[in-house]
Amino acid sequence: MDDPLLPFGSATAMASAIRERRISSVEVVTACLARIDAVDPALRALVRRAPDALERAAAADTALARGEPARPLHGVPCTIKDSLDTAGLGTSVGTLGWRDRVPDRDATVVARLKAAGAIVLGKTNTPEFTWSDETENLIIGPSNNPYDRTRTPGGSSGGAAAIVAAGGSPFDIGSDTGDSIRQPAHVCGIAGLKPTSGRVPRTGHTPSYRGLLQDLTQLGPMARRVEDLALLLPLIAGPDGEDPHVPPAPLGDPSAVDVRALRVAWFTDNGLHTPTPETQQAVCDAATALRATGATLIEAVPPGLEWAPELWQRLVDADGKAWLHRLMAAAGSAEPGSFAHRADYRPAPIPSADLTKLVEDVDDLRGRLRRWLRDERIDLVLGPVMPQPAVHHGESYEPWFADTYSDVHNLTGWPALVVRGGAAPGGLPIGVQLVAGPWREDVAIAAAFVVETASGGWRRPPL
Repeated sequence: MDDPLLPFGSATAMASAIRERRISSVEVVTACLARIDAVDPALRALVRRAPDALERAAAADTALARGEPARPLHGVPCTIKDSLDTAGLGTSVGTLGWRDRVPDRDATVVARLKAAGAIVLGKTNTPEFTWSDETENLIIGPSNNPYDRTRTPGGSSGGAAAIVAAGGSPFDIGSDTGDSIRQPAHVCGIAGLKPTSGRVPRTGHTPSYRGLLQDLTQLGPMARRVEDLALLLPLIAGPDGEDPHVPPAPLGDPSAVDVRALRVAWFTDNGLHTPTPETQQAVCDAATALRATGATLIEAVPPGLEWAPELWQRLVDADGKAWLHRLMAAAGSAEPGSFAHRADYRPAPIPSADLTKLVEDVDDLRGRLRRWLRDERIDLVLGPVMPQPAVHHGESYEPWFADTYSDVHNLTGWPALVVRGGAAPGGLPIGVQLVAGPWREDVAIAAAFVVETASGGWRRPPL
């Protein structure tokens, strides 16, 4: 069927067309699988495919023909990051010891998507235990950026971002411990949301909800269009009776947010790493779009950002990365795995007194930033995602590469959304980051609609 939805439409549009029986799930799934066949040899974004995708699509069509009610994602295909367990479908988390591991239980978010009618096409590549700014491992090697295959799609949700950007899947679920949804969304020109810490259960994800670092990691949707983030978040959010860190917090409606009434702090340079001119221009253009709605814009860098990168790094290194070594041992993976070239793989652990002081310092930063939101009456923070667009393979390990714009919000736990705001010379995408206060994903999504409309959002890559 020749339909503009196939395969580049949004999940929202696909769900509507299937529900109204203007198109079948089999047609949508077939189109996405064909696109994967066409682009994945160049991208290496998928680790494995689900053998029953077309069978499930046919069942979805049959259910509608019988008059059964359509679910929110009835018959809509998706991919899932390989750090999330999928029952009956291998989940390796990029480590050799789990190369043939097949879970018997779905991660909570996967189970919720399936209950909403989604059809899993396959699993997308991730670095070993999700721990890298580039998506590479010893199982399938590096994934490539769809806008330039000599460059990385980012990490750790790079396989997800690459296949979504290229049209092989309308959406994926990524995980973000230190920009791992937002950096790939930025360099691949799609939309991605890291929700508030505690919004989405991490049951069935590796690394899990356990331990000192648990509140750094959040799961969230990645899609070509902002409307899909608004569709997907309510489907995956909320307590599951297992992740002990997810409260029953209410979820706001982006359509009820009056963007005109927002007070937005924006900045183009945090004083640590100056972004490229095109990156700064994308932020300026986003500010202009928000100002045009009537929103109040003030130029301001949130206080304490200069300390955030060091605090984040010290926290993840505090036990000498024993948490990572335990994961490798539990998987039966020979060390050092794909971390062989990482200078920070075996940092020295810090004394317990230094650890407790470090946790206090992190909470001091969190409190300082909360007070700033309150005292300055800030509803939204607009800024860069990274100082530059996609880098070449291997460059994220260079001393000049740094993330000082996104990791801070793994510490604060605030919701942070990335949407394409511009482009670098040669067409590499550039995202902008919209950060709201705790539990206000609705504010970030509402503002992202404005930026997406102004910039045009996702653009089809040249492959």
